[in-house]
Amino acid sequence: MREIGQAEALLFDLASVFNNSSAGSGSIGEYCVSDAPSADAQTPDLEAKYRALLEQMPAVVFMVYLDRGISEAYVSPQIEAALGYSREEWLEDPIRWYQHIHPDDKQRWSVEAAEMFLTGKPLRSSYRVIARDGRVIWFHCDARMVRRDDGRPWFIHGVAFDISDLKRVEEKLEEERNFVTTILDTVGALVVVLDDAGRILRFNPACELTTGYSIEEVQGKCIWDLFLLPEEAARFRTMFEVLRADLLTQDYQSTWMTKHGEQRLIAWTSTLLHGNGGTSNYVIATGIDITERKQLEKAILDISAREQRRIGQDLHDGLGQHLTGIAFMAKVHEARLAEHKRSETEDATKIVKLVNEAIHKTRELARGLLPVVSDSHGLMSALQVWTAEVEDLFGVSCRFQCESPVLIHDVTTATHLYHIAQEAVNNAMKHGEAQNIVIELTADQERGRLAVRDDGKGIADVSERAQGMGRHIMRYRAGMVGGALEIQRVPPRGTVVICSFPMKDCG
Repeated sequence: MREIGQAEALLFDLASVFNNSSAGSGSIGEYCVSDAPSADAQTPDLEAKYRALLEQMPAVVFMVYLDRGISEAYVSPQIEAALGYSREEWLEDPIRWYQHIHPDDKQRWSVEAAEMFLTGKPLRSSYRVIARDGRVIWFHCDARMVRRDDGRPWFIHGVAFDISDLKRVEEKLEEERNFVTTILDTVGALVVVLDDAGRILRFNPACELTTGYSIEEVQGKCIWDLFLLPEEAARFRTMFEVLRADLLTQDYQSTWMTKHGEQRLIAWTSTLLHGNGGTSNYVIATGIDITERKQLEKAILDISAREQRRIGQDLHDGLGQHLTGIAFMAKVHEARLAEHKRSETEDATKIVKLVNEAIHKTRELARGLLPVVSDSHGLMSALQVWTAEVEDLFGVSCRFQCESPVLIHDVTTATHLYHIAQEAVNNAMKHGEAQNIVIELTADQERGRLAVRDDGKGIADVSERAQGMGRHIMRYRAGMVGGALEIQRVPPRGTVVICSFPMKDCG
């Protein structure tokens, strides 16, 4: 507060000097002419040009001598356009400027002015001034105090630019930024902003909560070095390069490793934000943590599959065996009637036929509910049987190829893969009008591969966004076994559906 008091005291001392001085011409140009040596005859022209230059500037230019009167102060004509006061009105009260500073900025301006008076440092500041009509004008002021050779203060000169429009734009941008920040800070989705090198620039609170990392810990680091599993990092970087080239908006899933070693499955939607004026582009990634949802879906699907197996087993072992017993008894009864040449023999024969048909239908139903038997060869056996049935029923060539045994001990995984192949074959016949279909099953120690190829018309849209319940179900089943589904056109005609899956989860 001592500096503020000193600054105000200097201002009032300056006012007393002006008020006690004799009247003068009122312009800096005229003062300089009267006080300057007359050796150079061209000085008046130079001063006139200098004054004309000042008065053409789109800013308020001012100069105040600290040891002379008001007659030798100067303010450019722009003061009237800016604040509604004429030069004469403004200069007749040397502390008017201070009086019209906005109350919220007055203390700060006093401190900055005091620092200029006491230390000689330039004053560079932005503050509000109240105009004659009550409008609030933002000025950016750059002022300096010039000292004489002996160190005594001589005069202050400076320039003030009206930045009201700029401030209004800044305030509007600040409002929008606060609005966006509020959304980012409160939304439950994960939002990550990356630069064009994949480094993290923004990391909202939902990301911090999910991963356990703060923004300070991750800012400036590449996202694939922090969270992605090694097997997913390469795929993510490839996707990032495609997105950075602005080829398409990407939807994908990735597993994030949290700070505490927990794996979270995140479903992402990413897009490219173009920079302005040649600046760098940014990638905006929005993610939803679907870990619990996937666990619940898997649990529901497991329960459904388990119930299907139970019903299929009951049909096979319960109703099937019961019908088999009835058929045997009916057959015995038929033989006895035939021995006695009874007329009821023909009816008994019909009963035996109907019961056998019921047994056949029961077995087919049981096989549909339980297509893969519970052993490591179950998938291979089920696909072999399925391709033979397709050939018999639909009259197309359908072959199963498996050069080396692919042993899948997990019945649930085998069942999902079987249904993927089944759906792909059905699509090939129904939509592609294929005549030749091949199901291939291969594997190495790390990954397995199920491929269904056909020579049909070829699928029209192979993108992941393509409609079709069958494709959605195939992709869902592939995700449930930890795999990925890919659909490709095969020139000159035909389609291949490929499901790659980890073999480590099949044991």
